[in-house]
Amino acid sequence: MTSEPDFLHRTRSSYDAIAAEYADMFRSEPEANPLARAMLGAFAEYVADGSVVEVGSGPGRVTAHLHALGVDIRGIDLSPAMVALARRTFPGLRFDEGSMTALDITDGALGGLVAWYSVIHVPPARRPAVYAEFHRVLAPGGHLLMGFQVGDAPVRRTEAFGHEISLDFHRMMPEQVVPELESAGFEVRVRMVREAAANEPTPQAHLLARRPA
Repeated sequence: MTSEPDFLHRTRSSYDAIAAEYADMFRSEPEANPLARAMLGAFAEYVADGSVVEVGSGPGRVTAHLHALGVDIRGIDLSPAMVALARRTFPGLRFDEGSMTALDITDGALGGLVAWYSVIHVPPARRPAVYAEFHRVLAPGGHLLMGFQVGDAPVRRTEAFGHEISLDFHRMMPEQVVPELESAGFEVRVRMVREAAANEPTPQAHLLARRPA
């Protein structure tokens, strides 16, 4: 049996430890951010006729926001505590445990996939395999929406909300992510970078890509 990569174990354990506090901290997102709402709204229109999955759905707020826009969506998260919290908060929606590194989804089954600040926990050397997995599960013409922090220096957090954790945040440069997605077979249709807000340490990026029909 193949052992689980260390980064998956550390990410799961860290979010299990802080699930409730994390959900409380971000309870106003994404509704409070007009540019995030705009990107999510555009994505919702592109995927109106297909099934969608959010990978790294956390407490479920982005999944619920897209559902309210009419998207047929479910969430997948690595952390059992996050999945349990999302199910309690949004009992009408489906949330499952799983990893973006090996999605239990049939080839070409999805019209859309959302990775909203979740690929940031994947080490750079493993990102091409993750993007290939996204490409595999999307149908031709399907869309991918990503959100991430801009930068080129990783950050490791060992404490959050009074809990001991071990969580890596891999900030990314859009000019690096775009060719990685193109190498996985995507066409990048939209890239948006906004300056950091008062409570953010770095600029933020959103990319909308498409698996060619």
